[in-house]
Amino acid sequence: MSKRKLSRQQQWRVDKVQAERASRAEKRDVRDAEKLAAGEYGAEQPGRVMAHFGRTLEVRNTEGSPVRCHLRANLEGMVTGDRVIWRAGQEGSGVVVAREERDSVLKRPDARGQLKPVAANIDQILIVFAVEPAPHPNLIDRYLVAAEATGIAPVLVLNKIDLLPEDGGELGKLLERYRALGYPVVRTTTANEEGLTPLRQQLEGRTSVFVGQSGVGKSSLIDLLLPDESLRIGALSEDSRKGTHTTTTARLYTMNRDEVTDGELIDSPGIREFGLVHLTEQEVTDGFIEFRPFIGYCRFRDCRHREEPGCALLEAVETGKIHPERFASYRRILDSLDA
Repeated sequence: MSKRKLSRQQQWRVDKVQAERASRAEKRDVRDAEKLAAGEYGAEQPGRVMAHFGRTLEVRNTEGSPVRCHLRANLEGMVTGDRVIWRAGQEGSGVVVAREERDSVLKRPDARGQLKPVAANIDQILIVFAVEPAPHPNLIDRYLVAAEATGIAPVLVLNKIDLLPEDGGELGKLLERYRALGYPVVRTTTANEEGLTPLRQQLEGRTSVFVGQSGVGKSSLIDLLLPDESLRIGALSEDSRKGTHTTTTARLYTMNRDEVTDGELIDSPGIREFGLVHLTEQEVTDGFIEFRPFIGYCRFRDCRHREEPGCALLEAVETGKIHPERFASYRRILDSLDA
């Protein structure tokens, strides 16, 4: 979609607003510099961004308490999860003076198709699906490919296992297929407290995000993991068997249980739903981890792994080294990108 051209008057208004914002930021930065020089701010200390509202941040201090801070004018691009250096001011406020190097960053396309960071310093992406609504393997594969592209470790979480047949059924076989590829698989349920134990063990000591389609119970899981937070839960529609998103603000939560910190969770609909439209065909191919031993061994350098002779991936499918359903899912993903 081409960008809409602004009229001369509209462009003048945009430029005026941006100039006013830049002027205010410059004045605030001058005031901050004067206060810093005068010793009105405390010593530098580490913190972590719990939430951000434009140029205002909610920073968690070393005692675990939130402090409302604003950014120095020369700092840009802060996101929830960033580790920062800040200095305390008067009346419980502060100023962020630096951002520490990120271990990882999760990005998604904005309205213009440009990748923008939405969260940082994440240890794992938990891909949640459920016995009901029944998961489609291609949807799981799409989430796995998107997670692999971030470089953040993905974990498969099957929710509502109280609805699973005793023998596991076809879904149990599907889980074992992913486990054989090396993906951690966690089974959980909100039907009883013990059902959360495997999930709590996976979350312990890590910063995590939850992704997955609507209706799989992400909000219900988060509500039980964060009993002290007022999180709204979206009801599952009895007609469509699909749910709706409920959380609107990206926020870093600390999971505490019996006065022990289990881990940290970053939650936001912008994180829960991240697609593949920004990925290249090669990035999608790299996202299928069992393909990696065969990449680069096709007869033709520009092989697209369709019907080309000497294709290493097709040969791996024929010899059983790549599951045919995973390869078919790969082809559907590429076809969707072409469309």
